[in-house]
Amino acid sequence: MHALLQRVKYARVEVQGEVVGQIGPGFLVLVCAELGDAEAQADKLLAKILKLRVFGDAQGKMNLSLQNWDGAGSVGGLLVVSQFTLAADTSCGNRPSFSDAAAPADGKRLYDYFVDRARALHPIVQTGTFAADMQVELVNDGPVTIPMRVVPAG
Repeated sequence: MHALLQRVKYARVEVQGEVVGQIGPGFLVLVCAELGDAEAQADKLLAKILKLRVFGDAQGKMNLSLQNWDGAGSVGGLLVVSQFTLAADTSCGNRPSFSDAAAPADGKRLYDYFVDRARALHPIVQTGTFAADMQVELVNDGPVTIPMRVVPAG
């Protein structure tokens, strides 16, 4: 699975002009399932995201994770948005190939699993809408943008 994390001061997602998810300070997580991914990759990716130390401590050093950082008086939020284009292969020609992306049914299943696990492990989780045409608005904090990938074993 792929994820692109953006540390944000604020993020929101709209579908057809209606806000479907929004957070204050925290992570905007664009997530993509690939062929061969399973729940184990989702679990490992989520664990890494929740423990990633990129929030400032009292000295301003990136030393705190989402779960132990006091962003605006509470832990930071997660806004999880499905993003199959993270599987883009741009190695040939000018048109990306998405052949490594999971099939839509598998992608939705793993996205839903990722969100359910996130909600079980973290108090502030909002989402976009799987496979919808979404408009994402954010204020990147830093900017801090981190790509992450967990590949199937074997």
